[in-house]
Amino acid sequence: MTESNDALRNAFAKVSAATVMTQLFKRGLRSAWMRGVSPLESPPVRFCGQAFTVRFVPSREHEDTMATYADPEYPARKAIEIAPEGSVLVMDGHGDAGAAMLGDILAARLKKRNLAGVVTDAGVRDAQAVIEVGLPIQCSGPAAPASITRHKAVDLDVPVACGGIAVYPGDWVVADGDGVVVVPQNLAQEVADAAVEQETLETWILSKVQEGRSTAGLYPMNAATQAEYEAWRQSQGDH
Repeated sequence: MTESNDALRNAFAKVSAATVMTQLFKRGLRSAWMRGVSPLESPPVRFCGQAFTVRFVPSREHEDTMATYADPEYPARKAIEIAPEGSVLVMDGHGDAGAAMLGDILAARLKKRNLAGVVTDAGVRDAQAVIEVGLPIQCSGPAAPASITRHKAVDLDVPVACGGIAVYPGDWVVADGDGVVVVPQNLAQEVADAAVEQETLETWILSKVQEGRSTAGLYPMNAATQAEYEAWRQSQGDH
């Protein structure tokens, strides 16, 4: 990982998916939050990282069997071994909750390889055992059937559709209890910086609400409140 990527990871780790989505919306992106995807574990675990993708197509019953997994070059299995440390493995399941993209053994391997997490709009099998592995996962929910019963992996590290949105290799994935938001790589730095600033601002606003202040003129802020906030920022050594 480069120093700039480490800085981005640290920034995205501090902010919520909702905050990131707000910053993307301000930049014209409305379709950046995955639909039909939620945390497998409870309470949800926040995670972030750059996307490493696996693309699937619907399987063909007469040729796609459990033997497919034996090929070490099969993209879904190859991805388990080559996805970069700290990345988020994104497996597009066409929104089909009727099959699982991985179970506890593959989750354990990804955990051992220090991936940040997994995102799929299909299911996960051995769900309780996967949760116990400790690898954060967002998916459509538990599903007993193996992926090959409905999906065949055909490529990796290419653009995919997952949860109704586009995910390109290297995009930043931010996931928490509100789901998964994907940040285009070319917007990552400005979105991360703005998201950190937004959360600083909202923490200050919340403190004023907890003191008994009305939200009128506070959220959103009017000019007087903006000046008050800027004075507070300066007093904290932020410029």
